[in-house]
Amino acid sequence: MRLHSGGRKGTCQGATGSLIEMAAFFSNLVQFRGLYQMILVLGIGGSFPYGFHISVINYPSVHIRKFINETWIERHGSPLHPETIMLLWSFIVSIYGIGGLLGSLFCTYVTTKYRKKKCQIFTNLIMLAAALFMAFSKTAKSFEMILVGRLLYGIGSGFCMNIHPQYVGEISPKKLRGFANSTVAVFLTLGKLTGQVIGLREILGSEALWPWLLASSGLSALVQLVTLPFFPDSPSYLLIQKGNEEACRKAIRKLWGEGDHQAEIDDIMKEKGAMGSTKTLRVLEVIKERSLRWQLYFMMTVMTTLQLCGINAIYFYSFEVFHTAKFEEYLIPYVSLGIGLCECLSSILCSTLIDRFGRKVLLWGGYTLMCSVLALLTMTLSLQHRFFWMHYFSVILIFLFVVFYGSGPSGATVAVMVEIFSQSYRPSAFLIVGCINWMGLFVLGMIFPLLVDNLGPFCFLIFLAILALSAIFIYLYLPETKGKSIVEIKAEFNKLNFGKKETSFTENNFPKEQLACTKL
Repeated sequence: MRLHSGGRKGTCQGATGSLIEMAAFFSNLVQFRGLYQMILVLGIGGSFPYGFHISVINYPSVHIRKFINETWIERHGSPLHPETIMLLWSFIVSIYGIGGLLGSLFCTYVTTKYRKKKCQIFTNLIMLAAALFMAFSKTAKSFEMILVGRLLYGIGSGFCMNIHPQYVGEISPKKLRGFANSTVAVFLTLGKLTGQVIGLREILGSEALWPWLLASSGLSALVQLVTLPFFPDSPSYLLIQKGNEEACRKAIRKLWGEGDHQAEIDDIMKEKGAMGSTKTLRVLEVIKERSLRWQLYFMMTVMTTLQLCGINAIYFYSFEVFHTAKFEEYLIPYVSLGIGLCECLSSILCSTLIDRFGRKVLLWGGYTLMCSVLALLTMTLSLQHRFFWMHYFSVILIFLFVVFYGSGPSGATVAVMVEIFSQSYRPSAFLIVGCINWMGLFVLGMIFPLLVDNLGPFCFLIFLAILALSAIFIYLYLPETKGKSIVEIKAEFNKLNFGKKETSFTENNFPKEQLACTKL
């Protein structure tokens, strides 16, 4: 009887704990509803279109190549050589990366001179102009309009991927900063999934509707253009750059609800005091700055690893694996949709885990698990022609890799990059990130087909080595940023940048005693 009574008591306590957690969750949802609404608006016009344009361009490729040839015949009376058509198609695909690089380069200057909110609204106008070029390209019988539209989409995405992570990180309190930063990856994967869904021939992927498929991302730009003006600038921008404490408090109340947020305001004041007379540094100044040396090492490591972790190779090989596994031809696009859905759901999972386990664990743990999957996948792909059942293991491993990628490095990478730089260094740091991202996409697009042709499934060993080295580096050296203010994170990095004897220095290399004078 005692055991039974104790069991009932434990069950009741567990149920009570669950109810308390649920009540806290809903209370948090109500209090921070303004923040969640703004995260949604920023995501729709931020990383969402970037992911959308990465995936959607593959679906109308046959129709666009046919359109280029028909347009040329109508103009000149003779068809284009197949190699010329393929060259023009390749240029349409790659010009998106060129536009993205241009957008990243200009974004730092524009956001520093004006402000992130105004720049993001302007970006929506660029995206709407691109959508119009795409929508009317077929009617105007001009494949050049597709080129212009694709370039403008790239420029807009370059702005979005620079502004969105910074903006969403600056509007969030410490306890929700990891969640907010990880939503950048959530909306990116949601954009990729949306592109896969509406790119199906049953929706907008047909020969008659492909211009509207390419123009459809203009809807997300329109939604953000209409809604973003109703939200405030980031509290840190209002207090640090503008020096307007009242506007900062008003923005905090609108985003975080009523309550005692003085500790957060004090942290922003500490950051402002630590910055002192520091101006926004240019890229070369950031690179030369000794107090940012290890931050740059980590930023370049996590961004390069994200590009070279093998996720693009996984998507490429998935089609071959599905064919070999005897999936019906008409089912393969839908099975591929399952991979996109899996990545999207695992990114959402990451947003719930990041503030519980921290950024460091999700990074090195994710890299390690992805390494293990790539080792097994190399083996199963090499043996798939000997044992028929190996195909099914390969399918399972592909889904596992996507889960580990989405629930770890995909979301934690953005969080780390935002948190290790302060307000004055962040624009230039994200210019470097943008260049790595867009040049990485271009280089990977050029060399990946060669790797596959020459190495086959053994190309995964290159990605495995990169993941292993990054996992060791992150595990040994990266300080955990979870729940820490900018000043506290800077103090952690000073141990790496200056050595143990100079750990009391802050952002401007001021000692802590001098920083204490800046407190309210």
